Amino acid sequence: MSVSVNYELFALAAATCWAVGSLMSAKASTHLGAFTFTRWRMLSASVMLWTIALFSGGWHSLAVDSIWVLLLSGVIGIFIGDTALFASMNRLGPRRAGVLFATHSLFSVILAYFVFGEILLGWTLIGCGLLIAGVMIAILFGKRKAELHDWESTPANWKSGVALGLLSALCQAVATLMLKPVMQEGVDPVAASAVRMTTAFVLHQILFVVGVRAAKAYLPMNRRVFLLTAGNAALSMVLGMTLILQALRYGDVGLVAMLSSVSPVIVLPLLWLAYKRAPGFGAWAGAALTVIGTTLILIH
Repeated sequence: MSVSVNYELFALAAATCWAVGSLMSAKASTHLGAFTFTRWRMLSASVMLWTIALFSGGWHSLAVDSIWVLLLSGVIGIFIGDTALFASMNRLGPRRAGVLFATHSLFSVILAYFVFGEILLGWTLIGCGLLIAGVMIAILFGKRKAELHDWESTPANWKSGVALGLLSALCQAVATLMLKPVMQEGVDPVAASAVRMTTAFVLHQILFVVGVRAAKAYLPMNRRVFLLTAGNAALSMVLGMTLILQALRYGDVGLVAMLSSVSPVIVLPLLWLAYKRAPGFGAWAGAALTVIGTTLILIH
């Protein structure tokens, strides 16, 4: 199997990990609150990642220069980006915020063109357009009216919500772009993820220690919620992020970002299986466009 195919499969596998992991996050996030859930998830992921990096010897690949880049990437992509996304959700609801965050793949393509000279042409460009359009349609029109979140009916402060949603997408794109040179230097992806995750966890812990209201738990942690949180961390942050870093080592930033953004579409059949309720027509229309776009990218 060629390297070009491998990195594309790595990106799609990461998207699958995030989709499966999201099914485990709903109950835990509702129980703990978004910030507390994220903090526990980052702690769990950091412990797992450092354990693997220490036993595998991957930590030896970390150089001082690469550590600084990884630290900054963790601050921008995980801490600032996730915080902006949560704030956008509070103002616009998860559906609209999700559409705005999906633009991170577009930001990645644009930034990769200016920084690395990456250019998408022909059928690949058409495939990327269909893919991102499909993802946005699936998010925006995928739910029936009766299934919309309570926040959807109160779009107060929508201007700041839009700005925060776009900021979260831009942060994700910038952080991804920063990782490309580091991964090409041969840094172990597990060790790299460990540095980024630990950085974000420390900053989230500081928010909790100084008494930021949003960082406090809604309800106390229990065994079931902890297992769900740890399981999500293992799938989404340990395996998923490691796969993305491996994809960035070999592939173009723009294509990796595009292919890894299909999680909202992959999760549709999983939700159907879990809740025995078919997604809305918009979800299927978006999924069809995403599949066609992904196929064009993989073929060309």
